[in-house]
Amino acid sequence: MGFRFRRSLKLFPGLKINFSKSGPSLSVGGRGHTLNVSIRGARATVGIPGTGLSYSKRLSAPPKTTSTPAPYQETSKSMGHVLLKVFLFLAVLGIGYYILH
Repeated sequence: MGFRFRRSLKLFPGLKINFSKSGPSLSVGGRGHTLNVSIRGARATVGIPGTGLSYSKRLSAPPKTTSTPAPYQETSKSMGHVLLKVFLFLAVLGIGYYILH
């Protein structure tokens, strides 16, 4: 069994950035419902708080790799840019919400 690493940082209520060995991801939502976006794709999870019961569905998958690593590296960089844009958009929304309330 190998070592695992995971750390999350709460940016705003309902918005977290997660750091792990496989890379960063962004989680939006709270108890009972979460949307997670990472280089590996997007995943939605819905659950009943306090019961341990949940349902998770992959909304998008990472592109399939080919025998040459160059296309995958290009795609992972563009996915990182998409993740950064989503993060910045949600951060601006959170700041706007915080200022208005």
